[in-house]
Amino acid sequence: MKKVLKWVSNITSWVLIAVFVVMIFMVVSSKASGGEPNFYGYQLKSVLSGSMEPTFDTGSIIAVDPTIDKQKLKKGDIITFKENAETLITHRIIEVKNSGNHVQYITKGDNNDGADLEPVLAENVVAKYEGFTIPFVGYFMNFANSKIGTAILLVIPGILLIIYSVFTIWKSIKEIDIPKKEETSSSN
Repeated sequence: MKKVLKWVSNITSWVLIAVFVVMIFMVVSSKASGGEPNFYGYQLKSVLSGSMEPTFDTGSIIAVDPTIDKQKLKKGDIITFKENAETLITHRIIEVKNSGNHVQYITKGDNNDGADLEPVLAENVVAKYEGFTIPFVGYFMNFANSKIGTAILLVIPGILLIIYSVFTIWKSIKEIDIPKKEETSSSN
């Protein structure tokens, strides 16, 4: 029974430490990149609407490449673009229009009935979707990027580690005290 408890204790310790390290990585990465975490040169974006279902579900995270040539995208590419200063949208290109030195993309969400009302200027394209999606993690990432989420995700694992450390130290001291009490009672 003691071996099982020790095994469970070790696993719990490593899980708490891993969660704490992942949370620190996510929070620091998102703050350093200005809001979205970066992973091997790709940005991770949260999908907050169902306009691209079934390609990716609401609440997913997607990997996008911000280093693409914005002038050379083609029909069928999925791009993330600025609708305005605060809003990013990820939709599929359904038509490419060249007019002089300017390139415009007509986009549409896979789940939408019609094309987006305004064409997207190549200058407003932020990144291209690279085919990597993790369902439902976007809800968590969106929460982690909020001020409350950042505080909770850094503080709670830290508090849990401290509580677990105190419990482990108390348990170790208690185990040391038991042999000492047996020594004192046997010497009398």
